[in-house]
Amino acid sequence: MTRPGFPLSAWPWRSALYLLSGVLTGAVTLVVLAVTAVAGGVLAVVLVGLPLLLAAALAGIPVAAVERRRLRLVDAVPAADPHRAPVATGLRAWLVTRLRERATWREFGYALLFAGLLWPVDALAVTVALGGPLSLVATPLLMATVGEGREAKVLKQWTVTGWPEALGVALLGLVLLAAGAYALGVMAGARAALARLLLSPEPSEAVTELTRSRARLVDAFEAERRRIERDLHDGAQQRLVALTMTLGLARLDAPPGPLADQLAKAHEEAGTALAELRELIHGIHPKVLADYGLEAAVADAADRCAIPVDVDLELPGRLPQPVEAAAYFVVCEALANVDRHSAATRARVSGGHRAGRLVLRVRDDGRGGAEAGRGSGLTGLADRVSVLDGTLSLSSPVGGPTLLRVEIPCEPCRPRPPRERAERCA
Repeated sequence: MTRPGFPLSAWPWRSALYLLSGVLTGAVTLVVLAVTAVAGGVLAVVLVGLPLLLAAALAGIPVAAVERRRLRLVDAVPAADPHRAPVATGLRAWLVTRLRERATWREFGYALLFAGLLWPVDALAVTVALGGPLSLVATPLLMATVGEGREAKVLKQWTVTGWPEALGVALLGLVLLAAGAYALGVMAGARAALARLLLSPEPSEAVTELTRSRARLVDAFEAERRRIERDLHDGAQQRLVALTMTLGLARLDAPPGPLADQLAKAHEEAGTALAELRELIHGIHPKVLADYGLEAAVADAADRCAIPVDVDLELPGRLPQPVEAAAYFVVCEALANVDRHSAATRARVSGGHRAGRLVLRVRDDGRGGAEAGRGSGLTGLADRVSVLDGTLSLSSPVGGPTLLRVEIPCEPCRPRPPRERAERCA
């Protein structure tokens, strides 16, 4: 609107179309709400009107959908739909989800405001900004046709009896029409801002839904990892074991010679493939983590590391699966980085669960200088930890030591049996 050519651009006409379509939509909304509310109230005594009252309560949903589409006339940024997808299929699940959402009732309130107040204001704005100036601009035409060249009524208030006066009124209409273009832009912008405020998701709702969707993605990702691990473990691995055993038996039965040499080579290759497959399965989702929990999985990862790793980790029981998986893979990635880049001679994994948070620390005596965002593989893990409302921090001054710290809020979902705790304390 600050550009000089705004009155000659398409935006005044888009603003006028936005307000005029609001007049039509508001009038239809008023009729629909009035008819359904009155009919539902009258017929409620025989229970027939209850569906009509329910329809009136949900009328804000289609009204809001139309309003979000109308916003595209004056706003290039689409308004987000605040509604969640129902957890199940069917009309009942849809109704339960919609009636429990705050967005549904905000949209119903907007529909009432729209039907009772906003569309008359839209009509008044269009009439003042366009109707009056266009009537003034049309004065010479009215004088030449209806007034037979002698006189013309201006806004039904005063009479113009000469052509110079008629042309002056038309010129005044053009000036007012340019001013009306700005007025339409201001009015349409204010209406669009109000509609976006009432019909877009609240910031807290949007953040909550985003967090939930990210958590659902992490859960789905973990479930898929476990499925792939099971399929490989129970399918391809078992077939490779059978193949290795068959080749071993054939190798024993074969007489010395080229065939025995080929069988021996095939037997060794099958054994190598089996070892690589087991390593791959372990990397996808280690069975020790699923069966015995984070403590055992971290101890197993420390045993598999090429440098000595001390483990001082004690937990009160099993933690939620996403927390255990995220913590385990952070420890594995940290130990892999220690082995590949730090030139350390020893590392230590410590931590525990206290004050409702899982705390893990991975420390090494290497040369330091590590950065989380430079090829360390920790950036994706930090995103994964943040989905669980956790934090990952890295301290690695040049010369060492390097300390990686992870905190994830959680509560144990399966306490450690008292007997096992007593054995650990003994």
